Amino acid sequence: MRSNRDRALDAAIDLLGTEGLRALTHARVDQRAALPRGSTSNYFRTRAALLQGVVDAMVAQESPAVDFAFAPRTTTELVDELCRLFDLMMGPNRVMTTARMTLLLEAGHDPGLRTTLVGGRRALEALVLPALARLGAPDPHAAFDTLTVCFEGLFMHRIAGHGDPDPRTVFDAVVRGTFHGNHVPTAVTLS
Repeated sequence: MRSNRDRALDAAIDLLGTEGLRALTHARVDQRAALPRGSTSNYFRTRAALLQGVVDAMVAQESPAVDFAFAPRTTTELVDELCRLFDLMMGPNRVMTTARMTLLLEAGHDPGLRTTLVGGRRALEALVLPALARLGAPDPHAAFDTLTVCFEGLFMHRIAGHGDPDPRTVFDAVVRGTFHGNHVPTAVTLS
C-alpha cells in the first residue's frame, strides 16, 4: 500500500500533468490524493519542497525504464529501445511526461526549480552515460545532451498536438549522426 507521502506525490504529478502548474497547491494535492486537509503541507512545507519531491518521485519511477532502455549492444538496438521508451513515456506514462514538460517550461522563470530539475537530469545521465560510452559514442556527454533534446522536442510536439512524427525516423537520424560522424554544419550562410 502506498504511503500518504507517496499518494501526495502521485496526486501532485497527476495535477501537473492534467491541469498544469497553477493547479498545484497543497490543498488540491490533498483533495486529489483523498488525504486529510493539511497532509501534503506536513510532508512538503513549501511549494519548492513539493516540487523537489515531485522531481525525485519522477526520477525514481522512471529510472528502471531508462536503465533497461540503455542496455543495448548495438546502435540499432539503441534506436529500438529509444522508440520503446518514447512509446512508454507518451502512452502509459503520458501524464508524468506532461508534468515534466510543464516543470521544464516553468524552470525558465524559476531558478530554484531549474536547480531541482538539474539534479534529476544528473541522476538519469548517470544511468545513460555508461551505455553510450560502451556503444562507442565519441562524446557520451554530447550524445546524452542530443538524445535528451530530441526526446524533449518530440514530447512537446506530441503533447501540444502538432502532429505525430515517427520517433523511429528521428531517433535513427540522431543516433546515426551521434555515433557515425554525420555532422550537421555549424553555420549556414543565407543569401
